[in-house]
Amino acid sequence: MRCAYCGFEESKVFDSRPVEDSASIRRRRECLRCEKRFTTYERIELVPLIVVKRDGRREPFDRTKILAGLLRARGKRPVATERLEALAADIERALRLRGEAEVPSSEIGEQVVERLRPLDEIAFVRFASEYRRFGDADSLVEEVERLRAQKQREELHLKQIPLLPADTKVSGRH
Repeated sequence: MRCAYCGFEESKVFDSRPVEDSASIRRRRECLRCEKRFTTYERIELVPLIVVKRDGRREPFDRTKILAGLLRARGKRPVATERLEALAADIERALRLRGEAEVPSSEIGEQVVERLRPLDEIAFVRFASEYRRFGDADSLVEEVERLRAQKQREELHLKQIPLLPADTKVSGRH
């Protein structure tokens, strides 16, 4: 690494630590010629992720837009900002793991809706009403009814008695 002061190309690292949720590493270095210290950052170079909007426009992915939508949907609900930040980071991670350069905005919206529903139903309805652009009250009521039905199915599932103990592994062999 070239020294920030004298340009010499050799330095020694005397401290390294992760920063930004372990997404990069901060290194303190000392030049072997002038002995001055400077800081460098090492990050993984990510392939840019492009969002394809409904109207066909393309723009760079921005996790802060997801977070802003989540914060608006939350309103004054008792959902910690840290949980919303983690949700936005999880969605970004899932999108990047796909390995595709472009992702439709509709897919991002669906992932937000999917992950927000178990977190807070009211925030879910708020986000879904904005994202899905309900045309009238009937569309909103239909969405709430779907939410109720899904919640009932989940509650029924939890009440079922398992056929096998949870620690039993089922294999295809007899």
